[in-house]
Amino acid sequence: MNNYQPMYTMPHAITVYPVDPFVVETLMSVRGKRVLIETTRGGISGCVMDVKPDHVILDTRGTKFFVRISEIVWIMPE
Repeated sequence: MNNYQPMYTMPHAITVYPVDPFVVETLMSVRGKRVLIETTRGGISGCVMDVKPDHVILDTRGTKFFVRISEIVWIMPE
């Protein structure tokens, strides 16, 4: 009779979000300034309000946009 029990079983799947520390660092350096961000879906410009490891918050004339870091292609200060 085999009574083998695995020592560790993973009960749930783990979602992994890639973090690009250089993009986050760049966005933090322009916090409070206007930037143009090109994403995989097009460009957006606005003032960098806040930066998190997975997204940036842009204020575009009173409207807030949450842009995922993984979707950013390039950043240009205005």
